[in-house]
Amino acid sequence: MALRTAEWIFDTKHDRYPVASHLFLIDQDERVLFMRRAGSGYADGQLGVPAGHVDLGETVTESIIRETGEELGIKLDAGDLVFAGTMFRRSQEPRVDYFFTARTWEGEPTIREPHKCTELVWASSDDLSSDVIPYLVRALDNARTGTVFDEHGW
Repeated sequence: MALRTAEWIFDTKHDRYPVASHLFLIDQDERVLFMRRAGSGYADGQLGVPAGHVDLGETVTESIIRETGEELGIKLDAGDLVFAGTMFRRSQEPRVDYFFTARTWEGEPTIREPHKCTELVWASSDDLSSDVIPYLVRALDNARTGTVFDEHGW
């Protein structure tokens, strides 16, 4: 059976997993920007990174550029992004995560969604706080070691 919309055909016989994009924003001192999560019901109080679901009709890179602008108010171009890995992860639901790094951007990161983020924290990837969400610690380590695919939480 297939579900049709004006532009898309969906195979409804198979499970689908949410797809998300994540960004490790790295400054000149090799620190990563983390955001203290709030108000989402998932990992509130812990440190995450700019991230979000990939919307229908949007590419993964378009998603992280949009999300980073919404969450931090900075401008990224696709050329600023370096692919850093993929993770098939068990969370509240199974999901597929794409990770990128960026070392250049326009603007100063600021909290643009205070109902979702209460603090910005620059941290060395060699000395991460225990309140960084665990799958992000692993994904960052994967990015540093060149591991482009991982499965986590199964």
